[in-house]
Amino acid sequence: MTAQVCVVGGGPAGLTLAVELAKRSVSVVVLEQSGHFDRSFRGESVSPDSVWLLDRLGVLDRLDGAYQQMHRMEIVDSGSRVLGADFTRFPYPHPYPVEMPQPALLSALAGLGEEHPDHFTLVRRATATALVRGADGTVTGVRARTPDGEITVHTRLTVAADGRFSKVREMSGLAYTKIPLERDVVWLKLPFPKEWDDRTYRIRIRGDQHGLFIPTHPDSVRVGFNIPKGGLKELRAKGLTALYERLDLLAPELSDAVRSEIRAWSDTSMLDIFTAVVPQWSAPGLVLMGDSAHTLTPILGQGVNHAIIDAVTLAPLVQRAFAEGGSVAALGRATQEFQRSREESVSKSRALQLRQERLFALHGIGGTFRRTLYRVVDRSQSLKQRVLAGAYFQLQKPGPHAVRPQERTTSHV
Repeated sequence: MTAQVCVVGGGPAGLTLAVELAKRSVSVVVLEQSGHFDRSFRGESVSPDSVWLLDRLGVLDRLDGAYQQMHRMEIVDSGSRVLGADFTRFPYPHPYPVEMPQPALLSALAGLGEEHPDHFTLVRRATATALVRGADGTVTGVRARTPDGEITVHTRLTVAADGRFSKVREMSGLAYTKIPLERDVVWLKLPFPKEWDDRTYRIRIRGDQHGLFIPTHPDSVRVGFNIPKGGLKELRAKGLTALYERLDLLAPELSDAVRSEIRAWSDTSMLDIFTAVVPQWSAPGLVLMGDSAHTLTPILGQGVNHAIIDAVTLAPLVQRAFAEGGSVAALGRATQEFQRSREESVSKSRALQLRQERLFALHGIGGTFRRTLYRVVDRSQSLKQRVLAGAYFQLQKPGPHAVRPQERTTSHV
């Protein structure tokens, strides 16, 4: 196969980029390892800036309300509410984070791509196995394994959009530093409790233990609670009773549900929490994006957010490089400009996440400091906006006449 661009990975980053390139008449092949999008994902939180971008790209209209706006966030520490945010008070066109099932999002993006059949090709069940290189080391394509045999995509630019454990990043030889954090997270899904409203993100903290409780379309709650780094084996050795007791401590409203729904450890999953810093996101003929270029933690749902922003930033730069002839040098300038334009924003989000990680880990006197700090922020709406703007509102501009999504159309509420 031959295309101007080959994208490895059909997640939010890869498909958004492919759609944006196809709309600009740049031919693109997407290699996606899975045979379908109907599979379980943990990362379904989409930040307000990315919701705004998806609306501009025409994606929201294709989802037919298959997502859920989050109107509030609250932190409860040692049984007391210490911080709350009401997103209806944030003066942006799209003020709400959204819980969006990734199968629906990816299907909508693929549908948009298929409207440009001359420039968009999605190859499913294709696993990248090697980079093709020219005599001077420039990446000139990708080899992939499919059920029908090996294929080679010859291309001017290969894009690694294959996630936090990127195989293309490994094959490229680009240096990176993996920074493990002091915790991992056990994830599970439960029926949504009747006591809660389904428009609120909840964070519960007791001592050095904390849990995230995320309403999930249409009627579930995703639960993530911290364990020490590498501590899953020890937790499992204590039996499911230890898991039940952890949820009893953080969210007694879920005590009955966790006992009825979680009957084996296979009903849970574990996320290795780390961040990855890649000093150089590109090499001749190759560029990394999304989690491949800058792995983030689950705090404030920044992975999908930065993936989508990466895509809409990179696409016009690549289009311009091809308009200039598509040389290795022109594409190299485009990919370097992409990194320069995105690096500061990613760094701000990473710093905010790491500050929150450190706060969550405090206990004893440190826990008292954390509660005091959250209460100070809680008393000031302007301070809340400043704190959250670094994660949620880097692109949108505030204004007195911002149109709320529910004012524009009721089908997405």
